[in-house]
Amino acid sequence: MTPVRVWAPGKINLVLRSGALDDTGYHPLATVFQAVNLGELITATPATELSMTATGRDAHRIPQDDSNLVLQAARLLQRETGTTAGAHVAVRKRIPAGGGMAGGSADAAATLIACNQLWDTGLTRAELTALAAQLGADVPFALHGRTAVGLGRGDDLTPALTRGTYHWVLALQPTGLATPDIFAHLDTTADLPTTPEIDPELLRALGSGDPSQLAPLLANDLQPAAIDLRPELADVLQAAHRAGALGALVSGSGPTVAALCIDELHAHSVAAVIAAAEVSSEVLITSGPAPGARLLESGVG
Repeated sequence: MTPVRVWAPGKINLVLRSGALDDTGYHPLATVFQAVNLGELITATPATELSMTATGRDAHRIPQDDSNLVLQAARLLQRETGTTAGAHVAVRKRIPAGGGMAGGSADAAATLIACNQLWDTGLTRAELTALAAQLGADVPFALHGRTAVGLGRGDDLTPALTRGTYHWVLALQPTGLATPDIFAHLDTTADLPTTPEIDPELLRALGSGDPSQLAPLLANDLQPAAIDLRPELADVLQAAHRAGALGALVSGSGPTVAALCIDELHAHSVAAVIAAAEVSSEVLITSGPAPGARLLESGVG
């Protein structure tokens, strides 16, 4: 058996509405995900045991023990299928760690596909999606990609009709933000509804393919908490607006700021201005919607 390579996308939450903490200890969500072309590359190689390594952006911040979603995904697949096969999973990171773009979820989704192929365990995409939901709320979306409405914990997905390509500038920060810290702060500072909802106007804007229609509808209930914990994010958002971005918001639980642009040329202009403002550790350009996790090459089967 030869190595199996799988790519999986990062995501931006175009809108993220949070409900109040419920009896199960979770916040019900209403969100619109968009997968972007900034993604992770997983290579699974046959081995007698399970192990992983990480290289690339923020690799030094990635735990390589049982807390890592890569190993959790592989072990879940082992348990589900009864296989005793092992694998070494090499992660080539491009999504910032702890940046609100679901890099860990992308790794988990890619690992499920890679090991399912490597071990010839034969689970369908629907069966892998069910396993993905056990690993985290963002993992099913990383499998499916494109643009989707997520309800419940974010894993109840419905594809959203989207036209055109959306160009984004991403302003990264040198350290991440922990999602539990954001929600804990949110609970003490915001009056949250029982059932959050998506504005239908946002879905109509996506269907138009016009980024100028989408821009004023971008929203994130977690953004005030992220700014409270990281006041410098306000400077990043201001820099994006000064640069001429159509709109900007904190992605997910942050601290990455995503700025929506007219087209690729405009994105390069916005990126240059944000970089010159020295409010971020790195500035990237990407676009969406991108496909979900997909097999790149395999000698198996």
